[in-house]
Amino acid sequence: MDEYYVYILRCSDGSYYTGVTSDLETRIAQHHAGMFPACYTYKRRPLKLVLLEEFPSPYDAIAREKQVKRWSRRKKEALVQGREKALLAYARCQNETHCSYYSLLPIAHTKIRIYHVMVSGAEP
Repeated sequence: MDEYYVYILRCSDGSYYTGVTSDLETRIAQHHAGMFPACYTYKRRPLKLVLLEEFPSPYDAIAREKQVKRWSRRKKEALVQGREKALLAYARCQNETHCSYYSLLPIAHTKIRIYHVMVSGAEP
């Protein structure tokens, strides 16, 4: 069974890079070697692997990578440091467009998101 990884690197400038791969050792070596000049990490070496998550499907790994890439630095740091309570607190949305306020907004301004869930079939 293949494994897929979402990883976070801490760059020399203190920023974070989130990526996804099925070959972790090779991908991390590529980052360290600076093999891709257009990559975010190229000018931010040396790098340190600070978080690794493993997934059974590429769809789940890619979805997680996209989720984490949208997060603030504060949320990423809470994840890396294993501070679950802080992560949950930072995840709470408190602005006027939050879903808990939808009943107060005109229907024309309500946004609907549809999520498609990939379900792997059981092996025979």
